[in-house]
Amino acid sequence: MPRRQQPTARQERLGAELRKLREAAGLKGREAAALLGTDSAQISQIEFGTAGVSEERVRRLAAHYSCTDDALIAGLVAMATDRTRGWWEDFRGLLPTSFLDLAELEYHATYRHDIEFLNVPGLFQTEDYARAVFSYRVPELPREDTELRVRHRMQRKTVLEGSDVIPYEAVVHEAALRIRVGDRAAARAQLSHVLRLSEADHITVRVIPFDLDSFGGAWSTMMYVGGAVPQLDTAVRDAPHGTALIDSEAQLSSFRALFRKVEAVSLDPARSRDFIHKLAKEL
Repeated sequence: MPRRQQPTARQERLGAELRKLREAAGLKGREAAALLGTDSAQISQIEFGTAGVSEERVRRLAAHYSCTDDALIAGLVAMATDRTRGWWEDFRGLLPTSFLDLAELEYHATYRHDIEFLNVPGLFQTEDYARAVFSYRVPELPREDTELRVRHRMQRKTVLEGSDVIPYEAVVHEAALRIRVGDRAAARAQLSHVLRLSEADHITVRVIPFDLDSFGGAWSTMMYVGGAVPQLDTAVRDAPHGTALIDSEAQLSSFRALFRKVEAVSLDPARSRDFIHKLAKEL
């Protein structure tokens, strides 16, 4: 297979998972290469995502690495053989690759969990809300770049409102619901939109009110995306220079526990809808 100049985050993740299996088996790259009848450079390229890998090779590597987890192997095979060119490809060369990687991650997700404190979750945002968020960037983006970001964010919502939706649960702090990113009319429309989405069977919205006692988790904004198996889950967090995709099992376990902890103190879905409805009436 030809070498890739710019692998996607999904291709890099496949390579990283194969590297984890090799290291768990106690094998060096050259030893793995010998088992495949190739050289260590090829193994390195596979593990960095710059070279593709066939289903046959994924299964041979898994066998050599003594991996007996059939579900994990099937998940890796699916990643290796996937040839999807999704809607996000229309934005390649127009937006940073992190935007495309996030859309592809969501497309392949089995579920999604969010915790938000200062903004309405991106998948819930209306066009006006998203435009106001992107317009506040410093230095200011050209209007065309802002509109590209808005359009991309609206298309990402297909995982919630398209033909192949995923289970989605969002825990949102009252602050995010009260902050008027746009004007009063836009804020009212945004809350109404969240209420409408919350009525869907696959969407759960929970609110953390200001008057909750003993809550020290305001730092815990996160996005958690379920993979084909738990080992292929991904946590997403904003970093100083872009979006950080986290795949360490120890960190994933911590993020799963964090979500359950924040979820446990939030209002239940029915009370959350009543709470949002009350906020909308106040506007």
